[in-house]
Amino acid sequence: KQNAITVLAADGSVLARYGEVKGNTVEFKNLPPHLISAVLAIEDRRFYDHFGVDPLGMARAMAVNIRAGGIVQGGSTITQQLAKNLFLSHERTYKRKIQEAMLALWLEQHLSKDEIITAYLNRVYLGSGAYGVDAASNLYFNKDVSDINLREAATLAGLFKAPSRYSPLRNPGLSKERADVVLVAMADAGYITSETAKGLADLPPSPNRKPSKGKTERYFTDWVVDGLDDLIGAPVDDLIVETTLDAGLQDHAEGVLLKYLSDYGEDKDIGQGAILLTRYDGAVITMIGGRDFSQSQFNRA
Repeated sequence: KQNAITVLAADGSVLARYGEVKGNTVEFKNLPPHLISAVLAIEDRRFYDHFGVDPLGMARAMAVNIRAGGIVQGGSTITQQLAKNLFLSHERTYKRKIQEAMLALWLEQHLSKDEIITAYLNRVYLGSGAYGVDAASNLYFNKDVSDINLREAATLAGLFKAPSRYSPLRNPGLSKERADVVLVAMADAGYITSETAKGLADLPPSPNRKPSKGKTERYFTDWVVDGLDDLIGAPVDDLIVETTLDAGLQDHAEGVLLKYLSDYGEDKDIGQGAILLTRYDGAVITMIGGRDFSQSQFNRA
């Protein structure tokens, strides 16, 4: 399920569209090996060895749940997660866990391991309306999933646990920390060396995305789309999001910011700026997070 998200200004004009041309189904042969390794390292290291259910993983999760007095850890294999995504609700009950395990055994009988992980990676929800690794790669890095590097693969794998919390758009710091955890897991599992993991962990996150319309609207629309998960959960339909942004005022404010940076930036050693205008009720009518979204995606506002 690929969902289109259209973000509108207060006058009904389109500020940005997400998702409508993203999320192509990717065959196993076109999935980057380092992405598969990252997902296996952090999600299910014994994927190619178990029969759909991992008794050791379930035992560890059950011990954690007993200590917590409720279900806080699932212990699900990738096959079980695919079964849940295909056939079940996301409620956390023991009945659903039993159903999940039975369906996982059925899937393992009818699909190969490569087919299972391919189906899972093409369907998993990764935040901001993005279903599947290709949709997420386009959203977060503006590139097809077949073109992502190891650092970006670790960032995507880190989203599986909590897409909204670890979004590189919303929480770049937390996203980097989570990606570092994935890299350590990859080294521990033998997919990469410890030196490679440490070298990549020393690099700051730098998603390379370009504006879809104009120069500064994307600071606002990314902020809006990243907040949808908290408002409505994972979207199940195409969405039209009506906002309070004043498109004319946004354009005017952008001109003002660029003029001041041009006139005074060099003398005062200032290279960036931000503008945030709200109504008295808190509604955002202008948001500019930097001088040029294509050069810096960090939202200073």
